[in-house]
Amino acid sequence: MTEEPSDFANDAPLLQAWARFQAESSTPFTIPGHHRRAGQLSDELGRLLQGDVPLFGGLADIKRADGALAAAERLGARLWGADWCRYSTGGSTHANQVVALAVGRPGDTVLVSRAAHRSTLSGLVLAGLRPVWLPAELDERFGIPTGVSVATVEQALTENPGAVALFCVEPGYLGTLSDLPAIIALAQQRDVPVVVDQAWGAHFGFHPAYPPHALALGADAMVLSAHKTLPAYSQASVIAASTRRLDVDRLDRAFEASATTSPAGVVHASTDAARALLASPLAHELLDRLAHVTGQARQRLQVEVPGLRTPTPEDFAPGRYDPAKLVLQLDGCGIDGNELERALIDAGMPVELADRDTVVPIVTMLDDDVTVSALVDRVVDAAAHLSRTPRPRTVFASWAQGIPEAALTPREAFFARHETVDAGRAIGRVSAELVAPYPPGVPVLVPGEVISEETLSLLRAAADGGTRIAYAADPSMATVQVVA
Repeated sequence: MTEEPSDFANDAPLLQAWARFQAESSTPFTIPGHHRRAGQLSDELGRLLQGDVPLFGGLADIKRADGALAAAERLGARLWGADWCRYSTGGSTHANQVVALAVGRPGDTVLVSRAAHRSTLSGLVLAGLRPVWLPAELDERFGIPTGVSVATVEQALTENPGAVALFCVEPGYLGTLSDLPAIIALAQQRDVPVVVDQAWGAHFGFHPAYPPHALALGADAMVLSAHKTLPAYSQASVIAASTRRLDVDRLDRAFEASATTSPAGVVHASTDAARALLASPLAHELLDRLAHVTGQARQRLQVEVPGLRTPTPEDFAPGRYDPAKLVLQLDGCGIDGNELERALIDAGMPVELADRDTVVPIVTMLDDDVTVSALVDRVVDAAAHLSRTPRPRTVFASWAQGIPEAALTPREAFFARHETVDAGRAIGRVSAELVAPYPPGVPVLVPGEVISEETLSLLRAAADGGTRIAYAADPSMATVQVVA
């Protein structure tokens, strides 16, 4: 690992534009309204807004800013081997909505992995697409999804010959991947474009220990959350596409339909910097270190906390697991994940996900042996002091049930009149709302689906286990919104 700072930032033109603006002593008369003077009102507010630079009138003057952003996006297209590339300040939520709006027309059928994020569902509502949900396969050893099987995709393509796209989520929230090369080949034999939500895999494709990125495998479009695993601002996202099966004008119109007209230049600059980092030799070094320290953490945890399980890349077929993913499964050692989370928060180490049986800290390219060892030390120390009650393995509520019957499309249910009823009276009714444990934001109940006792039981059990139930009007699930 090099000890000297890398010069990759010199190859990030938007980052350099941000730095030039910060160095200037100008007094802008453009938006945003803080005009770089908020420190006169409050020291805290001044520090908060110090780094805020708009795209228009900040990274470039208002009449040239579009061209500056387009030039940076061309560098992204070159890096990922895309025909079309756009940077979004709306996160992968905006990006997933863009591809939904770009692939078809209202009423068209799309095949969608049930591991799809809520943002894909909102894209289906906006575009008026009819989803055919594809169930995930479960790994019996770890109780986690391993992606959509090739056989499932083949059957769905045969039963839905008019499908206009296939939406996959690779990797899934817990690090596993489908056999993406085989799935892409199968879909494209029938001229069906493949869209991959690769939000959790923005670091893929730049080190042999990691899976290739989706476009390198032949996918037609991919969505990357730069802010999840790369050094970028929150809401920094990338959409990259091949235009062999996707229309470039539709992609542009879809992007602009839901993008802000006042994008944060600081977010774009961070995306540009993350792109430049991936293009530099430093990325290989950082990714090498990341795989090493995460692997060392898994080994230590399984030795020093008996009964704790951590899936590894070796547990899956080659290219089917992210070596940077660290998943702590606690049912075998009997520790309550919510109590472990509290111990980690008290130590200044908040984690991405924690429920009774699973804790997921996110380890990235910016972590090293010092930070990861400190995390493991704290987990081991907490485990020695927390009570233990070994229990049967459970799976995430998102994947523990079959796919409910759909009575309406998501768009029909979204616009239907609805009412709120007690949960007991909701059984057999049609859901008017999306309900998903979060993280990972994978829907258990989609608008338009028939509510069953099994679904409500799974959601209550998840809530009782400390999982946040997101998007529901009543997170306790005592009441449910249904189609009137």
